[in-house]
Amino acid sequence: MIAYKAFRQGLICRGYKFKRGLNRTDKANCRENGFHCAENPLDCLTYYSDMESSEYYIVNAGGDIDEDDNDSKISCTELTVLKKLTRNEFFLHGLAFMADHPLREWSCHVNKDRAEARCGYAVVRGTDPVAKGKVGDILALAREDAETGEIRQVALTSVDGVNIMPDIWYDVDLKERQVVFL
Repeated sequence: MIAYKAFRQGLICRGYKFKRGLNRTDKANCRENGFHCAENPLDCLTYYSDMESSEYYIVNAGGDIDEDDNDSKISCTELTVLKKLTRNEFFLHGLAFMADHPLREWSCHVNKDRAEARCGYAVVRGTDPVAKGKVGDILALAREDAETGEIRQVALTSVDGVNIMPDIWYDVDLKERQVVFL
C-alpha cells in the first residue's frame, strides 16, 4: 500500500539507517516495532515536525501490516522507499489525501477555517478557508462543500514577499482577504 514516511536527514529514523528500495524487518506491531509510516502524509508531521531537518518520502508498505487508533500510522515488515518529496509536493499530497478521503478524521495538523503558519506551514480546511504566514511559509488550503464535506477546490502557495505577501490573509483563490475575529 502506498504511504508516507518522514526521516531525519539521510533516511534515518530512530537510529535506523534506511536505504532507498526495499527494507525488511521481522515484526510489525504499531505500538512496539516494525517500520512505521502513515496513510495520511500530514500525520508524518506529528513525528517529524521540523521541516528543515526532516525528509518526507512516498513509500510502499508491505509484508505484515499492523494499525492502531493513533492517526493513520501503520507498522509494516517491508518498507520500500520510493521517492523523496519536496515541501510543496508533500503538502500537495496532503491536500490530495483530503480530497480523496473527505469524510475521514482530519489530521491534527489541519486547521478549521483559518490559520497562521507555524513551523513553516499552515494547512486549512473549511467552506471558506483563509491562511497567512511569513516569508518562506507554505499555505495549503482546501475548500469543502458545506453539506457533503467533499473538497471542491485546493490551493497551495508559498509566501514569497512578491506575489503572496507576509502577514496578509489569503483565501483558496489566493486573493487577499480581510478577516474579522469575533
